[in-house]
Amino acid sequence: PDPVDELPPGENPAGVAEGLARFFERVVRQALGDLRLGGPAEGAYLAALLTRFARTDELYAIRDAAGRPLDSVAGLLIEAERAWDFRAPDFDPFRERRVRQHVGDYALFMTGLFREHVERRVGAAYYVRQGQRAYQAVADFERSALRPEARLFGALAAGFERYAAALAYLKRVYFRPADSPTALQPVLRLLTQW
Repeated sequence: PDPVDELPPGENPAGVAEGLARFFERVVRQALGDLRLGGPAEGAYLAALLTRFARTDELYAIRDAAGRPLDSVAGLLIEAERAWDFRAPDFDPFRERRVRQHVGDYALFMTGLFREHVERRVGAAYYVRQGQRAYQAVADFERSALRPEARLFGALAAGFERYAAALAYLKRVYFRPADSPTALQPVLRLLTQW
């Protein structure tokens, strides 16, 4: 279920999204500070990732050729390869970069917040390895385009396991629905119970 669908009656979804973004910025900054990990760019990226993936349509934003949302790293990797199919009507080699970033984001999010689910499904080592590779591919792409984001994605690739552990720590320590604003409780409840 999408957390926005579970909002209390009369609650403004835009206001909740803004409150959620501020909440994630604060707790990510606190968690990374507790763990002495990362810098402002990594913290901002993780907070934005959590905010974006609080919506299930963003978590499953990449779709296969038939239009079905992809919910596995293996499916996402197949889709990244399909981006190079010259015969496909939606051929777009730049799509590979977007899909690879999503692979890294999805693997980090799932490994950090839902490691038990990942372990039951395929094993966290696979998600970690593919997440690292995906972020490194994005870093290489950004570096070849002379974009400053290359450093961020390189840091996410190199520190993937530490950032996943930071998300797990954040979930354990800071995602307590009872201590959060009422409008954010449905999202935090889903994140802690899934």
